[in-house]
Amino acid sequence: MLSNFLKVNSKALGHIRTFASKSGELKLNFKKADTYLCDGPSHSTVTNKDELISFFTEMTRFRRLETVCDGLYKKKLIRGFCHLYTGQEAVCAGLESAITKDDHIITAYRDHTYMLSRGATPEEIFAELLMKETGCSKGKGGSMHMFTKNFYGGNGIVGAQCPLGAGIAFAQKYNKTGNVCLAMYGDGAANQGQLFEAFNMASLWKLPVIFICENNKYGMGTSQKRSTAGHDFYTRGHYVAGLKVDGMDVFAVKEAGKYAAEWCRSGKGPIILEMDTYRYVGHSMSDPGITYRSREEVNNVRQTRDPIENLRQTILNNKVATEDELAAIEDNIRDEMEKASEKAIAAPLPQARELYTNVYLQEVPVRAVEFVNSFKP
Repeated sequence: MLSNFLKVNSKALGHIRTFASKSGELKLNFKKADTYLCDGPSHSTVTNKDELISFFTEMTRFRRLETVCDGLYKKKLIRGFCHLYTGQEAVCAGLESAITKDDHIITAYRDHTYMLSRGATPEEIFAELLMKETGCSKGKGGSMHMFTKNFYGGNGIVGAQCPLGAGIAFAQKYNKTGNVCLAMYGDGAANQGQLFEAFNMASLWKLPVIFICENNKYGMGTSQKRSTAGHDFYTRGHYVAGLKVDGMDVFAVKEAGKYAAEWCRSGKGPIILEMDTYRYVGHSMSDPGITYRSREEVNNVRQTRDPIENLRQTILNNKVATEDELAAIEDNIRDEMEKASEKAIAAPLPQARELYTNVYLQEVPVRAVEFVNSFKP
C-alpha cells in the first residue's frame, strides 16, 4: 500500500548521522533506553532511504487519519466516544516495524492507527466510526471496537486488554507458533490490579507477551503526579524485565521492539516497555485537553519532540528528499484520506436485521414474537 508514496527521487540519505556507507546505509544515534533486569538494546541503528521515507509516510498517514476523524466528529457525523492518537505516531510505527504480521496486538480504545498499521483500509476505519455497514465491525463497534487479522481491538474497559493479551500469548506458546503478543495500555491503566495479575501469570508461565505502557503523561484529565506514587512504569513488574524508551523517536521504538520480541521468542517470558510519549489532543473528543495542562506545555512538546517533524528534519538535513518531495507525499496522503472518508460517508447504514447477528451462535427467537416470524440470521 505504501508503494504509491515511496516514489521519491532523492540521491542521499541521512539522520543526525555518525557515518554514511557506500551502500547508502546510515547509522543513527538516539537516546539510550533505561533498563530494568535486562541489558537493553543498542542506542544506535542502521537505516536507509526506503525505511526513512516509509516511516515518514506511515506516521503522516496516521496523523492525517486522525485529523479527518477530528473533522468528522466536529461535524457530528461521528458519534459517541472517539479517542485520537495525535502525537503518539512513533510508537505505533516503530513497534509494527519490529514485529511481523503473524504477531498479535491488542490495545485500549486509542486504536485507529493500529488498525491501519495492521492492514485495514482507511475506508473500513472511517466507515466503522460512521456506523456504516462497510465498517470493519459492520458499524456495530465504533471507535473503541475495531478488529482485523491478528488485531484484537479496541477495548473499552480500562486495562482489561492486558489479561486478554496474556491469554493470546498463552495460545502462541501452547500452539508453538513462535509469535508474540503486544498488550498496549496507558499510564492511566497502570494502577489497575488486573495488570499486575497479568504480570504474575505471564511470568509464571513464561508467556511471549510484551506489555507496553504508552505513557502520554495524563490518564484522562489526571496527571501522573496526582494519580501515581511511582512513575517508573517499566520497573513495576517487579520480577519482569523492563525498558523505558523515547516514544517520540521511531527508531528508538523500533530497536526496543526488536529487543523485546527477541526476548519473548527466546523463551525468557514477558517484558515491559514504557514508551515516553505525549498526546497533543484531549483524552477524547469531548475533552478540550487544556483544562489540566497549559497550551504552552503542549506547544513546547510539538516544537521540540514531534516525531514526524523531527524525522522530516532528519530527512531534509541529510538530503534524503527535498521539501517539495515530502510535500508531495503529504498531498497524496491527504487525497487518500479524503477519498476514503467520502466513500465511508456515502456508504449505507447497517440493515435492521444486523441487530440480531453476531450475538448468539444459534438462532434465538425474538421474545413476544411467534417463532415462525422471528428473524433467522
